[in-house]
Amino acid sequence: MVMDMTKRRAALPIGLACCIAMLAVDHARAQLTPPLAKLPDGAVLFKQQCALCHTTNVSDPPRQGPTLLNIVGREAGTADGFRYSAGFANAKFKWDEQKLEEWLVNPQAVIPGAIMPYKQAKPELRMAIVSYLRELH
Repeated sequence: MVMDMTKRRAALPIGLACCIAMLAVDHARAQLTPPLAKLPDGAVLFKQQCALCHTTNVSDPPRQGPTLLNIVGREAGTADGFRYSAGFANAKFKWDEQKLEEWLVNPQAVIPGAIMPYKQAKPELRMAIVSYLRELH
């Protein structure tokens, strides 16, 4: 019985120490900044979501949509070798990051009558695609 009490007395501080250590680890873990989510890669997104209809290379013939090489700063509806829908005749602006962002949200709101079925609802994906297009300039 004496031996049993000795073991219990020794176990109490060890158990308390373990609990304190676990709390300290949990507290330290709570203080760490969580890792940042990996930002989407614009080039990969372009290839996956845009390249079926658009190119970024002057040597490629136009596809269903115009080439997007040097789109930033270009007058809307003026890519060489591409026949635009009628709505582009009234588009009197140059493409910039803001216009591209708006375009990816809702192309028909930017240029009524535009023929582009793609829309991107996620802001982080739009930003990645627009950043990629800006890099091509």
